[in-house]
Amino acid sequence: MAETNEMDHAANYKQIAAMHFDAAHRKGFWRSVLSWITNTQNKLLPYDEIRKMLPMSGQHYLGMQEISLDQIVGSVGRYRDFDRAFLPVQTRTRARWMNIDRAHLANVALPPIEVYKIGAVYFVKDGNHRVSVARQRGQAYIDAEVIEIDSPVELTPDVNIDQFIRSIEHAEFLKHTDLKNLRPELELELSLPGGYQILLEHINVHRYFMGTQRTAEVSWQEAVGDWIDQVYLPMIRVIRENKILKEFPGRTEADLYLWIIEHLWYLREQYHGEVSLEDAATHFADAYSKNPLRRILNLIRRTARFIVEEQDQEGPSDEELQRDLRSAGYHYPEPEAPSED
Repeated sequence: MAETNEMDHAANYKQIAAMHFDAAHRKGFWRSVLSWITNTQNKLLPYDEIRKMLPMSGQHYLGMQEISLDQIVGSVGRYRDFDRAFLPVQTRTRARWMNIDRAHLANVALPPIEVYKIGAVYFVKDGNHRVSVARQRGQAYIDAEVIEIDSPVELTPDVNIDQFIRSIEHAEFLKHTDLKNLRPELELELSLPGGYQILLEHINVHRYFMGTQRTAEVSWQEAVGDWIDQVYLPMIRVIRENKILKEFPGRTEADLYLWIIEHLWYLREQYHGEVSLEDAATHFADAYSKNPLRRILNLIRRTARFIVEEQDQEGPSDEELQRDLRSAGYHYPEPEAPSED
């Protein structure tokens, strides 16, 4: 009789585990659809790829700890089998997943998982299915053997590939420039990958011209400090005085520095003459701001300039001006009907 009951329990556990897997797989499918629609991050980070790009000085064992499942963002070898919430996105490991779930249902103790820790996040070395089942069951924490990677890059649970690359580039930039010691109060961060290398090129060019003027070698550290004082900070002051950053939500002052410097070069090439930082900054904001009010003012300014410069020609009609204003986001008021009085 006891044997029969055990067989019945095993059959029930198997059926329940199958239902749990199917529910998790469906949820994973719909999460992938939502991620595609909203263009949000839904993939696990591949540890090996991350590790190749990661500056590190070593690693050390932290022992067994209880870690938050929400802080697990990647995997060593199973990053294609699960999504960011560790829901299964395929069915080939269904049997393995169900075995782990059946063990939970039968109250069988499972060994701790093994993870690598980088900053505030974890990558699963062993135990991906245990993490997946635990999250599907609503657990918040799991026991883990933790190895911490010693790295200056601070990763957080909401990290994505672009953010990771930026973190690495930022760490390398700080290392090359020694900015934390030269200007500890200066916050210089970019919102897009690839920009820090351009900043290093700017410093190199600045160092070259400093050496040309002095006819002497200029140290890298001196060039960095002089670039900050004579090039970067003057542009930042212009950005702040003209309140340009508010026109570009989600961007940083360093982003605008790069874009305006490039715009300055373009304007000087186009007009074959000197263009001030202030003119380049305001021209850039006028041209690329997403603020509808600024676009309306720019449209009115261009219309007024057209009227002044082309007085001997027919200017835009009222209908054309209203159409342009509507396209810029301004709803031109309809004329009021004449009063009956």
